[in-house]
Amino acid sequence: MANDSLFAIAAKRFVRDPIAIAGMAGALLLLIPALYAPFIANGRPFILMAEDGTFSLPFLRSFFAPDSTEYFIEQLFNYFALYLPLYFIGALFRKGRRFFRMVAAVLLILPFCLVSPRIDKKDYRKEAQTAAFALFAPVPYGPFEMTAEPFEAPSRRHWLGCDDVGRSVLARMIYGARASLAVGLIATLLSIVIGTAVGMAAGYYRNVVDLAVMRLVEVLMCFPTFLLLLILMSALGDRQFEQSILIVIGVIGLTGWIGLAMLVRGETLKQRALPYIMSCEVTNLPAHKIMFRHLLPNITAPILISFTFGVAGAILAESGLSFLGFGVQPPTASWGGLLRQAFDNPLDYWHLTFFPGVALFLAVIAFNFIGEGMRRALDVK
Repeated sequence: MANDSLFAIAAKRFVRDPIAIAGMAGALLLLIPALYAPFIANGRPFILMAEDGTFSLPFLRSFFAPDSTEYFIEQLFNYFALYLPLYFIGALFRKGRRFFRMVAAVLLILPFCLVSPRIDKKDYRKEAQTAAFALFAPVPYGPFEMTAEPFEAPSRRHWLGCDDVGRSVLARMIYGARASLAVGLIATLLSIVIGTAVGMAAGYYRNVVDLAVMRLVEVLMCFPTFLLLLILMSALGDRQFEQSILIVIGVIGLTGWIGLAMLVRGETLKQRALPYIMSCEVTNLPAHKIMFRHLLPNITAPILISFTFGVAGAILAESGLSFLGFGVQPPTASWGGLLRQAFDNPLDYWHLTFFPGVALFLAVIAFNFIGEGMRRALDVK
């Protein structure tokens, strides 16, 4: 009850903080278009009806089986785009809420597993000219379609212009948000889990465990992340592994936990000396129960704050790696990749510099604002 009341007070502080609200608004501004990217920018029509009355749904197969090298990340975002509305609908049920959400989560997995990907190179915009009815997305271009001249400036047809091979910058920015958020959220979550487990083990057991873990941390601090990523990209590229986002997530997640582990270790050492931990040990509670039921809830605040700041850092790291050519690989859309295309002539190709740069700025500052809001809300003073 004490923990519940503490977090309830912190939640009230958070929603009253204008900086925190601005950060949440910015994060939602990035997250919602990323989740519903296929409904916003897509070259395949939702409905295509021929003059003879027959109709087809070209969008449907590409939604469940994306025609992309990064199909796992695409399927993950598409899955949550369908599941989240059902999750909130489940809140309307007084009874059976958990059962409804569980059944919905399981049933939604089936089409993603049963539908197989298929390369579709039809020009649906040309077919729509002779069709009786065609319904397209607001941005009728996919992230891989070459529909204009290279480096075309912003116009009524392409609001943010085109990239080096004539693909819509707006469509690639919307899908690029998926790459940035996937790396930011999943990589940071991975580093949080590892850093928390390692830091708690070192701080709780101390002595030999603490000595061994801290020496390992000091060794890993000296290991260059870029070199590890380059080695993995080269090794997996030779094996024709095309999931470059998963490589970036793994490298950032497996190398970004070091600072958090040191922070958690310090918090654990401080809590370890308090009477409530000593009383748990006197009653012969198992160590894992003491750590996860009693100790972990009392060090959650700095972990949550580190998570939000870590997401911003991971997004910036992914964009930097993609800009240098070591991150998300073409043809997958990424903000850093768009910035790299303007490297030769940033003034003439200003639309490839300005729009991705603004998106990166908004993403980083939004999560930093959320972190600052959480720091204020969870401040014990």
